[in-house]
Formats: sequence, C-alpha cells, structure tokens
Amino acid sequence: MENFTDNFKKRLADNKKTRWIRFGLVSLIFFAWVAWMGNWWLALLWFLLFDIYITGYIPFTWWKKSNNKAVRSVMSWVDAIVYALILVYFIFAFVGQNYQIPSSSLEKTLLTGDYLWVNKMVYGPRVPMTPVHFPLVHNKMPILGCDSYLDSPSLSYRRLKGLRDVESGDIVVFNFPAGDTIVTRLEESPEYYYLLRQRFSREHIEAHPEIFGEIKFRPVDRRQNFVKRAVGMPGETLKIVDDTIYINGKPQAMPQNVQFSYIVATSAMLDNEPELLHELGIAESDVNRLNFSQEEREILATILPESSTSPYIYMLPLTSEMISTLTERGYIKGLRKTNRIFPTTGEQAFLFPSPIANEWTLSNYGGKNGLLIPARGTTVKLNATTWHIYERCIRNYEGHDDAYLADDGRVYIDGKPADTYTFGMNYYFMMGDNRDLSQDSRFWGFVPEDHVVGTPMFVLISFDKDRSMFNGGIRWNRIFRDANPDK
Repeated sequence: MENFTDNFKKRLADNKKTRWIRFGLVSLIFFAWVAWMGNWWLALLWFLLFDIYITGYIPFTWWKKSNNKAVRSVMSWVDAIVYALILVYFIFAFVGQNYQIPSSSLEKTLLTGDYLWVNKMVYGPRVPMTPVHFPLVHNKMPILGCDSYLDSPSLSYRRLKGLRDVESGDIVVFNFPAGDTIVTRLEESPEYYYLLRQRFSREHIEAHPEIFGEIKFRPVDRRQNFVKRAVGMPGETLKIVDDTIYINGKPQAMPQNVQFSYIVATSAMLDNEPELLHELGIAESDVNRLNFSQEEREILATILPESSTSPYIYMLPLTSEMISTLTERGYIKGLRKTNRIFPTTGEQAFLFPSPIANEWTLSNYGGKNGLLIPARGTTVKLNATTWHIYERCIRNYEGHDDAYLADDGRVYIDGKPADTYTFGMNYYFMMGDNRDLSQDSRFWGFVPEDHVVGTPMFVLISFDKDRSMFNGGIRWNRIFRDANPDK
C-alpha cells in the first residue's frame, strides 16, 4: 500500500513545468497581497493554493473524472464562473470598480449616464467591512431584492497604504454618511431617512410601510455610493459667501464646469431647440419653462427688466461657457441667479447642522466664523452649539452611542460629562459642481474617512437618456475622458 510520503512525491512529480511556473507566479502575487494587507495569518491560505495547483488532495476538480458528459459540461461552466467571481471580488475590493452617475449633482464635470472607472488604490483600498458579499452588486440582489451581503462576520475599518491622501478639488466616490439608516422603498431616492424624520416622525414612517418600506441599518461599505468634489479638508474652516467657497478665510477658484441655476428671459422657445440643448449638454428634464401671472410678471420685471419684453422665461442650470454661447447666438435677453430672485426657498429648514443653519442658504453658508472640519487628533470644545455640528461624528461615525446633550446644556459621552472631544478620524466637506441642485455636505454634513471608496479616473462610456441609441445615445466624445479635468 502506498504511504503518504510516496503519494506526496508522486503528486509533485506529476505536475508539468508550466504548472509549477503558474503556481510560482500566483504565489508571488499572493504573498505581495499578504504583505500589503499586513496580516501574516493570511499566509496560511498559501497551503490551500499549493493543494489547488500542485497536490490536489481536496477534490475541487472531481467532475473532470465523471463519466457523465452533462456533469462535466455543467461543472466546467460552474468552475469558470466561480473563478471569475473570485477574481472580480479581489479586483473590485482592492483595485477599482465601475460606477454609474445617476444624478446631475456634478454636472457639467460628470454627466448623468456616465460610467466611471473608480481607482481604489490612489487613497488605498479599504479592507471590506462586510467581507461576505456577492461581488457584482452593491447592497441588493437584482430581482430577488434581498441583501447581497451578510452582516456577520464584520471587520473594523482599515485602509491599506495608498499613493496619497484625498486632496482639495478631488472628485471622490464615498458611501453616503446619512445612509446608515434607510427606508427600503426610498433608499435610492433623494428622500433619505433623516430627511424624512425631519418632515414626519419615526412613528409615522413605521406606521406606513406601504409608502416607506422597512426601516433598516446599512453597514458603512454597503451604504449608497455618492460622488462629489472634496472642497474642505480635515482641520480646515469652511464657509460660503455669495457662492464663493472660503477656506481658512481665503476664496477658492470655481471649478471649470461649475453651474448654477438661473432665471432666463430668452428670445426663442428653447423647448423647440433639441439640437441646441444637446449641443450644450442641457437635459430636457432641466428645461423648466415658467408661467407667471400678469401681477407676478410685473414683480419679476423689477428684478429682471428683460423679462417684460420676452414671452419665454425659463429656469435653467448653466455654466459660464453655456451662458456665453447662448448670449453670442442671441438667445439670452437677460438672466439672474435663481437665489437672487427667490432668496428664500425653505431650504434652510434642511441644511446642516440643524438648528444652527436656520439662517443659512446654499449660497451663504457657515455663518460668520465658518465650520471647522474635524481632523484626526483635533480637539473641540463641546457646548450646546458645537454639539449640533459634531453630534453625528461623535455618535454615528466614531461609535459613542451613549452621547447626548442634556437639558442643562452639558454634553455627556459614554455616561460622563464632557467639555471637549478629540476626533479619531479625518473628515471631508463634499459638494457637487451643480451647486444649486446638489444634495451634498450642506445638507447632511461631513464625510468620514472610513466612508471614502476611491476617485474616478476616467469615463468608461456615457449614455444620453434623451437620445436614442443610434441618434447620439452614446456620447462617443466622453469615452476614456478624464473624470476630473480640473485636477
């Protein structure tokens, strides 16, 4: 009877030289990955690789010896799919991933319908916090609608070494910070849970599952993916005055493709100019023609005199370049920023941090002194005012569930009174380039470093929802275009 040693030697000898070379290359990649991960216990998995490639004690390929042709055919496909899924899992987790732009918050830098390649190695890939998940979907299985991940086991936040940190002006993909609690029917809509809580009560939401669905918690890396521009770095003080961002008291240059909303008096009906709209990159859904009563028109004429001689009044999101083009071609008779005509829109009720921001607007934000963006190791004084600014950071992001503002105006953390707090993470202030139509940090606050996913490198492909596939539906001029031309 053949003993183990002889059997082991025979299995080694049966492998061709090419298989040893493949195993050697895989081993080099594997140990480089282990070193990058910084956890040498993972090196024990090498013995599994050794068996898969060389010794074959575990019968992973039992089906190859089956006499049933159908079994061999089906299992060959299963084998290929499993290997592909494992490869995709590691690429998506540690290298990069494709993401779709679903909204207009970064227009005209990134367009609705853009598919981006997001590089996770620039800032260092985040080790998956929910490691057991289906690699091709984010948090819900298509058709089935169930979660695509298991809550357990879960890992603490850890980021591998990257090429650099997030820099001012970077476009960043991150998990939605306010997406820790969701209502299942509205998870992918702008109506996120905490906004709904401001409008209704938790009891009202729970009592109407047919409208809101189930209330659920999402772990950090399973929250919805957002993409915005990093405009405020850890430790900086930010405020906005007349649409200009000030960092530590210094005005910042506008991104090249930043756009604002305008009330525009035109010489022609833009609804009938689809080719012009397509050329400028204005979505048909963004062309809002306004109808005013005679009394309202008289009031509007005092603010926008050109409107008195134009039958066409629109609300449009425009960049400075688009304004120049429309003006040169004689379409614009006059225009004013929307917030100059309608200075109060009720947005103050939902700006961060409530209730401090009740006098702020999207264009004038942060008050007299601005907002200090938390940085790792920074200590802030805690009082009734600063608590509203940093409450979510302390409670939701840094894990101090038992932290609250008492009736006496004192802050308690972990059951003890606290006059100061030292942050354990870096935070960022994110904004969209479509400044008046972007749900961003002005509404839901700071983005913690553990929510950062990566940065878009280029556009893979782009689809225009307003055009048919064979009539400009594919934006060929955007394929492989730099995703952030301002950097």
